[in-house]
Amino acid sequence: MSDTQLPVDMLPPTEVATKAAAMGVRKAHMSITTTLVQSMMAGGFVSSGALFATIAVAGASGMIPYGITRLLFGLVFCLGLILVVLAGAELFTGNVLIVIAWASRKVNTAALLRNWTLVYIGNLIGSLITAVIVYVGREYRFGSGIIGQTALTIANNKAQLEFGQALALGILCNALVCMAIWLTLGGRTTTDKIMAILFPITAFGAAGFEHSVANMYFIPSALLIKTFDPEFAASTGLNLDALTLTGFFNNMIPVTIGNIIGGVVMVGAIYWFVYLREK
Repeated sequence: MSDTQLPVDMLPPTEVATKAAAMGVRKAHMSITTTLVQSMMAGGFVSSGALFATIAVAGASGMIPYGITRLLFGLVFCLGLILVVLAGAELFTGNVLIVIAWASRKVNTAALLRNWTLVYIGNLIGSLITAVIVYVGREYRFGSGIIGQTALTIANNKAQLEFGQALALGILCNALVCMAIWLTLGGRTTTDKIMAILFPITAFGAAGFEHSVANMYFIPSALLIKTFDPEFAASTGLNLDALTLTGFFNNMIPVTIGNIIGGVVMVGAIYWFVYLREK
């Protein structure tokens, strides 16, 4: 067997780029129903990772060094993208890579925007449904209320971000998310794909970058606590003035724009330019 015939652990980048373009075509032409259902699933999957991360770091402040706490948060948050990739679902932040197929003239602008819009809406619906179910389950009262306090703290901090800061954190976030997706396309086994996800997603979670779909769960879940259990919210002693519906949109707008820039410019466009431009 020659060297060129030897099996390799991962696809080379040129083949990954071709695969990414083909994936973009497939995603852009899925039916509305399939796109919405799979995107709702992705919203639930990412919300599960967000809930897992919230539980994992609840009560850690002052007990564990800050860096270790953030590392733990990012590590368990990986659950969301692992479920999306392996179980099959449509995630807005990953689907910005359809721009590779668009740049290759295999997908038109209308199909690109149609997919992004449908997936964004589906992710939001799935995240909100998860947030409601978690609230009804009174998960926030577990651990003598420390989980609820942590959830409120996370969401409140996000709602207070300035536009430019949220935009920058959104750009950095989706550069890493899309790199994780890019790496999974080169993987051949389940283990390959999980390992490809692990470090980029842990890094963005640990660094405190902003992910639009995760925030579709983080902030609404805290808003539910504040709105429907004000006594509990008051008992935490937190100043939650910024945690409002307006605060939610003030976060989502710049973070979403940042996620698009990070995925499109820092990953999709660059790899298209390097590997597919001449084709």
